[in-house]
Amino acid sequence: MYLWNLVDAGKLIRKEAPLPVPKDGLVRVRVTKVLLNSQDAAICAGSLRVHYPLIPGRFATGFIPEDKDPRFPKGTRVLLHGYRPVPREGTEKRDFSAEDFYACGRNIDGFLSDFVLVSPDDMTVLPASVSDERALLVHHVAAAKEITDKLGVKKGRHVAVIGADLMGILLCQLLIYQQAAPILVDSDKRRLEFARSCGVYYTVPADAALVDTVASLTGGRLACGAVYVASASGNHADLPFLLTEQDGKTVFFATSSDRVSVDLAGAFRKHLSIHCVSHGVKYLETAINLMANKAVDPTPFRANTVESRNVDTLLASYLAQPDRDVREVNIVDLLH
Repeated sequence: MYLWNLVDAGKLIRKEAPLPVPKDGLVRVRVTKVLLNSQDAAICAGSLRVHYPLIPGRFATGFIPEDKDPRFPKGTRVLLHGYRPVPREGTEKRDFSAEDFYACGRNIDGFLSDFVLVSPDDMTVLPASVSDERALLVHHVAAAKEITDKLGVKKGRHVAVIGADLMGILLCQLLIYQQAAPILVDSDKRRLEFARSCGVYYTVPADAALVDTVASLTGGRLACGAVYVASASGNHADLPFLLTEQDGKTVFFATSSDRVSVDLAGAFRKHLSIHCVSHGVKYLETAINLMANKAVDPTPFRANTVESRNVDTLLASYLAQPDRDVREVNIVDLLH
């Protein structure tokens, strides 16, 4: 088998390794597809600090290659969980400054490998109605579901979503499915134009007239809640407070490696509640069902699938073109 080992900043090596032998209740999985994004590129370039060596790749699908576990017959397709709870064992005093979840491909090895050993608790069986390409976005939908639950949005109420990237658009689609009315805000008009093709009704540029525009859409009340999506660059983190009505709710979505600086004066002035979401691991099965029921529609996004030999080229393209096309979802096919 082959795996991709990041041995130092900018040094990703494709190396041959023996097949992992199942042990301690772990199941061997043949990895089929891995989603790579700008954070993976930043990790491989050394922009984000990690411990080397490291196998990149957080979001992946695979299948069970052999009949060795009756719970997972040969050929069973699975979603590999991109976040895993940190084991809490023994009697040592817990370090409360440490993270509660490992992020695969950052804190621990990811899935850019032909085969991996996985605990049954760290993978979920995929229904036939959810393709590998859709399954690679399940973690995004799971996070979106957690965000909507934090907001507690009621039918017909307006929610401001700041950030029209992949995450922001999927979140808006889920809000529409739940019969809320998202208002998608972004400083990049190209992103907003694409979002409209994804079925998002209200798209508003983050310009000097933003507050007045949102007020006109909401009958002067502003939004009952707002979400800031950190992965969509170029948007000010204080916008959720400007666009939310008195006593409303705000949610900040960012991974543990994102850095978000925000002035809380607006939140105090309006007596807003603030929630933070970095993943939606508790909602993965729910997200799979939402995918199966077409609660979100990723088909407008263009899947750019590359063979495994082109991983280096794909990652380098992120550094050469940081302002990438929001429509593009980049997938590595490990079977070819």
